[in-house]
Amino acid sequence: MVSTDTPADDPGIDLAVLTAWLDDQGVGSGPITDVTTLGGGTQNVMLRFRRAERDLVVRRGPRHLRTRSNDAMRREIKVLSALSGTAVPHPALVAACTDTDVLGDAVFYVMEPVVGFNPAVEVPAPYADDPALRHRSGLSVARALATLGAVDHDAVGLGDLGRPVGFLERQVERWRAELASYAELAGYPGPDLPGVESLGDWLEANRPGEWTPGLIHGDYHLANVMLTPEDGQVAAVVDWEMCTVGDPLLDLGALLATWPRGDEVEVVDAALGRLPGLPTREELVVEYGEHSARDLSAVDWYVAMACFKLAIVLEGTHARACAGLAPRAVGEQLHGAALVLLDRARQSAGT
Repeated sequence: MVSTDTPADDPGIDLAVLTAWLDDQGVGSGPITDVTTLGGGTQNVMLRFRRAERDLVVRRGPRHLRTRSNDAMRREIKVLSALSGTAVPHPALVAACTDTDVLGDAVFYVMEPVVGFNPAVEVPAPYADDPALRHRSGLSVARALATLGAVDHDAVGLGDLGRPVGFLERQVERWRAELASYAELAGYPGPDLPGVESLGDWLEANRPGEWTPGLIHGDYHLANVMLTPEDGQVAAVVDWEMCTVGDPLLDLGALLATWPRGDEVEVVDAALGRLPGLPTREELVVEYGEHSARDLSAVDWYVAMACFKLAIVLEGTHARACAGLAPRAVGEQLHGAALVLLDRARQSAGT
């Protein structure tokens, strides 16, 4: 899936158990060979392997499962299954196991490999040499997002994935409560985030009054897409564990909030973003609008909301670092990124 494959000396998955399970599912035959660990920045375990002349990828939660790891995998399985047959680029699901008695208490699934690369990790030829191709790929990222937002979530069986009623109305209070919860961490002096309260007030006062529910990826940025090797298209959107039903324009806001700007601290440090040629944020909005029937008149609100949310999420790592639960240097770096995001939010809000 990404070109950072490494031999799996300790794959984190019992291959004998996986082989037996694949037999039961009728997925190939014979031994598993050519096992490599897939990189890309996730703590989930992903292995690429070969069986009966077929390449496959298995994905499960971290080696040390967290409280919600299996629920996240179940959500991914449900979403990938539902997206089959839609125009949304995504990894093709082959088989899934939601039974925690099979593979070391972990829910897991097997999918087809994605032919492509992660633009946050690398920029291979011909992208490295062609600004026009990089520009086209950026537009494709916006277009793929519009395609997701156009999916009829009820028709594909995802009507119960979230709570769309009151979704937008809950957002500011939800993230204010998250920020307040950090006070429970010993050693955290409290949020040094100038303007975060007044920004929340602005978001509440200017919230769009009408919106149409749809699918939200929940973490849409350059690190969670894969591009085709040569033609500047999105090969797949990955990491669906935060997908829900709500206002899809929050995904657009997140994409714009994290889009590379070149001369500032990058919230998502993407290899592709270090090279010239990507479309501007304004061009992304135009591209999205050409493939969506959604009203984009309040796009600045969605950018500000995305910045507000992500700043609070990043401040959580800073708070945990102050409590000795995360590396101090990482906490300081993310606190700096949170300040950048709040500045971007104020720019979008015009305050």
